[in-house]
Amino acid sequence: MTGNLLVFLGAALASAVEMVEALTIVLALGVTRGWRAPLQGAAAAIAVLAVVVALLGPALQAVPIDLLRLVVGSLLLVFGLQWLRKAILRASGLKAPHDEDAAYAGEIEAARAAGRSPGIDRYGFVISFKSTLLEGLEVAFIVITLGVNQGATAIAAAGAAVALVVVVVVGALVRHPLSRVPENTLKFAVGVMLTSFGTFWAGEGVGIDWPGADGALAALIVLTVAWSLLFTRLLGRAPKAVTA
Repeated sequence: MTGNLLVFLGAALASAVEMVEALTIVLALGVTRGWRAPLQGAAAAIAVLAVVVALLGPALQAVPIDLLRLVVGSLLLVFGLQWLRKAILRASGLKAPHDEDAAYAGEIEAARAAGRSPGIDRYGFVISFKSTLLEGLEVAFIVITLGVNQGATAIAAAGAAVALVVVVVVGALVRHPLSRVPENTLKFAVGVMLTSFGTFWAGEGVGIDWPGADGALAALIVLTVAWSLLFTRLLGRAPKAVTA
């Protein structure tokens, strides 16, 4: 039960972060060039991602479970540490925080500068499709790996679907980049969860019998939070050389 809940939360949080970034681009295109082409592009990308998840999920289930946990756990560990590294650097002031308003303004400027083609707005469709697909591939990776390893693909997909609905509804209501969303906090949380899942599954893949089963996963999350906050505190004392 605990493992399934963590799978749901991990998929939902990771999906929300990626979808906010994609939403910023779609909103900029819609406000500047009209909504039809950007929405069609985003819908087409979501359809492609749904097919990817539907095809790869069952295919991975044919892989021996220990090998699957080792490979996917290692990938999740690397992926999670990358998210966590950026979140720690931003929280400590050594890396500039992501500015969603600046990204939105940049997309507005680029959309206004782009020419228009007769018929469907190809620029709006392609940019929306590409951005949604690229951000969504990370979501698909997380949904597939979390779901297959835990035997809860439907639960991971449900977490991603809930995040999609929430982000789209909020974006439709405000029609503005979600700059008030605590993005670095979300990325920190996602990094912690992916790192913990990766450690847990990679350990199982090499034969570690974790005490307490899912309880050990919860303990790994607490431990990862602890050392991440420690690094944030230590790096916060270092001379600041903020980078983009």
